[in-house]
Amino acid sequence: MAVSTDILRAWRHPRQVMAGHLSQGLREDRALVFLMLGCALVFVSVWPRLVLESRLDPATPLDARLGGALLAWMFIAPLALYLIAAVSHVAARMVGGHGTWFGARLALFWALLAASPLWLLNGLLAVVPGARALHTVTGAIALAGFVIIWLASLIEAEFGGDAM
Repeated sequence: MAVSTDILRAWRHPRQVMAGHLSQGLREDRALVFLMLGCALVFVSVWPRLVLESRLDPATPLDARLGGALLAWMFIAPLALYLIAAVSHVAARMVGGHGTWFGARLALFWALLAASPLWLLNGLLAVVPGARALHTVTGAIALAGFVIIWLASLIEAEFGGDAM
């Protein structure tokens, strides 16, 4: 199935989508693509805010702001996400999980990619005058969606059909 279709399905049935991804076997290339695409989309989502900030405070030019965001989202965040996936796998093992390191990585990376459309919307709302409340609500929904999809996917990866 197409990734875009899976993203829509993940908001309704995250465990089923994750089970489908896991059934395709150990594909580290796919996990890495999910990670890098998710990070790239989140990076793009901060552009409008960075443009606005550079216009309001020209002391730090736009290219410096974009360079910092690029470093953060395309180089540092992937390393941090690998670490978070490892910690989540160890935590799941401590409560009886029997999944793999790959499954824990895939669950986290997939959740980031699945939540990225709302991060893009949130990024646009950051610069819309008068949409501060909507921006806050969208950000909260994006974060909650990311966490819910990640936890559901992690449960599927670590416990399979055994959980709930």
